[in-house]
Amino acid sequence: MTAPLAVLVILVGFGLLLKGADLLVDGAVVVARRLAVSDMVIGLTVVAFGTSAPELAVNLIAAVRGTTDIAIGNVIGSNIANILLILGVAASIRTLRVTAEIVWREIPMCLLAVVVMAVLANDRALDGGPTDVLTRIDGLVLLALFSVFIYYTVAGALRVGRLGEAAPRGVLGPGRALVYISLGLFGLMAGGQLIVSGAVSLARLLGVSDAVIGLSVVAVGTSLPELATSVIAARRGNADIAVGNVVGSNIFNVLFILGISAVIQPLPFGTASNLDIGTAVLATLLLFVFMFTVRRHAIDRLEAAMFIALYAAYMGTLAVGAR
Repeated sequence: MTAPLAVLVILVGFGLLLKGADLLVDGAVVVARRLAVSDMVIGLTVVAFGTSAPELAVNLIAAVRGTTDIAIGNVIGSNIANILLILGVAASIRTLRVTAEIVWREIPMCLLAVVVMAVLANDRALDGGPTDVLTRIDGLVLLALFSVFIYYTVAGALRVGRLGEAAPRGVLGPGRALVYISLGLFGLMAGGQLIVSGAVSLARLLGVSDAVIGLSVVAVGTSLPELATSVIAARRGNADIAVGNVVGSNIFNVLFILGISAVIQPLPFGTASNLDIGTAVLATLLLFVFMFTVRRHAIDRLEAAMFIALYAAYMGTLAVGAR
C-alpha cells in the first residue's frame, strides 16, 4: 500500500468510525430505555463489545498468523489508551459522574483483570518454564473470569428492575433503534479496520517493530471506536455509557480477547512488556482512586488533564525506547 492510498484509507475509516459511534449511541440509549436496562449495563455489554470488535478481529488474525507481539501489544496498549487517552478526552469535554455500581463493581473487576494478566504473564517461576508465556490454560482461566463478569452484570441488571423512565415518544422506534445499532457496529468495525490497515502500512514504511506497532498504532487505531463512542456519549451527558464503554471494553480486551488469543496460540511475553503491563495496572488503579478525590464518583477536567499527560509521557517512552 502506497503512502497516499494509506492516508485515504485512514480518512475513510475516520468517517465510518464517527458515524458508526453516533448511530450506536443513539440506538443503545433507546433500547436501554425500552428494556428498562440502565445506561451502565448497555455501556458495559452491547457498546463495550461492539467497540472492542476491532481488537477482537486484529487479535484473532494475529494469533492465527503467529504475530503474537501485535496480539499482546494490541490488548495492553488499547487498555492504556482507553483509560488515559479516551477517558481523558471525554472528561475534558464534560465531568463524567457515574453510578456506584461502576465504581464498586466494574472498575475493581477491570483492575482484577489486568492484575491477573500481569501474574499469568510472569509465572515462569510458578510453572518452571524457560520463558513467560500466556498458555492455553491461562487463556481458559481468563475466559472463566469473563463468564463470571457477564453473569454478575446480567444478574445485576435483572435485580435493578424497571427504571421508571420510558423511551422518548416520536424520537426513535425500537425497530429503527436496532437498525441504528447494527449500522453503528458495522461502521465502527469497518472504520477501525480501515484505520489500522492504513496506519500499519505507514508504520511499516518507518521500520517500526511489531511490538511498538501493537502498543501504539494498532492499539490506538482499534481504540478509536471507544474514543468516538465515549466522546459522543460525554457530549450528550451519558456518562455511564462513556465510562461503562471504556471499563467494559478493557474487561473484554483482557478476559475475552486475550483469553481467546491465548487458547488459539500461546502468547510469549518479553521482559520489556512488564513496563506496558505496569502502565495498564497503574492507569486502572488511578481510575479507581480518582473516583474519590476531587469529586466523588466522577472524573473532572483536572483529572482528565492528568490522564492525557500520563498517556503523552507513556507514548514518549515508547518512542524513545522503540524496540
